[in-house]
Amino acid sequence: MARGQALGLVGPGGAGKSIALRMLAGLVEPTSGRVTIGGDAARTRQARRRIGYLAQGAPLDDDMRVTPYLRTLCRLRGVAPALRQARIDAALDRCGLGDCRHEVIRRLPADLRRRVGLAQAVVHEPDALLLDEPGSDAELIAALGRERAVVLSGDAVAGVSGVCGRVLVLDAGRVVADETPEVLRARLRVEVLVVVRGDAAAAERHVRDVAGVSAVAVEALDGGEHRLTVTGDRDDLQDAIARAVVAHGLGLRELSSRQAPPDGAG
Repeated sequence: MARGQALGLVGPGGAGKSIALRMLAGLVEPTSGRVTIGGDAARTRQARRRIGYLAQGAPLDDDMRVTPYLRTLCRLRGVAPALRQARIDAALDRCGLGDCRHEVIRRLPADLRRRVGLAQAVVHEPDALLLDEPGSDAELIAALGRERAVVLSGDAVAGVSGVCGRVLVLDAGRVVADETPEVLRARLRVEVLVVVRGDAAAAERHVRDVAGVSAVAVEALDGGEHRLTVTGDRDDLQDAIARAVVAHGLGLRELSSRQAPPDGAG
């Protein structure tokens, strides 16, 4: 991959997205073949300094303040002492964290913690970014990756399409599709029909929050029940919708799915 290119990895849980990124980051040895970054084996120090990696869940040193945390990572990644403060200031500015530089990381809200995760990934000015489900801030991620190669994982095509021009769909460690986001969205569109009992507005809100959902239509039925027609582009959409409904205490009455018609059809 060249600078400015972005590749998305999507698939159900256990498909191999995280392990693929860990291999690229030099944290796991592949069972066959080899991984190189700029011509160097991924597990070498030279390769690791070219990579900015954000693990799933954005694990951070919660007890540190933001600036000392980034300074420590600069030191560990070989940034010259004279350059460290400028690199930290640039990372904080790009990630919109200028007002948080003196805050203890654990006290930050979830969205700003994710941004600290992105800041640590770019603070040493790497050539490539490896981001494992970094959140929904596509505009920021696209900006950070403008002059870098980016590999980004997500639950669904919709979660990576704002950044990536090419997407690999993984299943059980295998690539089952390699297409543009537009082609995959058309191919993977699914409709889930779910009948719930309870607050229709709450049901719609919680279903819309599920990754990969692109549209929700609500129809009132008899007996205080409602049918939601949910359109999305992930192959486990039915299971994800069921989990969202049950987790929020809504009564799940019926659940089924079907291939959605193409846009403009029907």
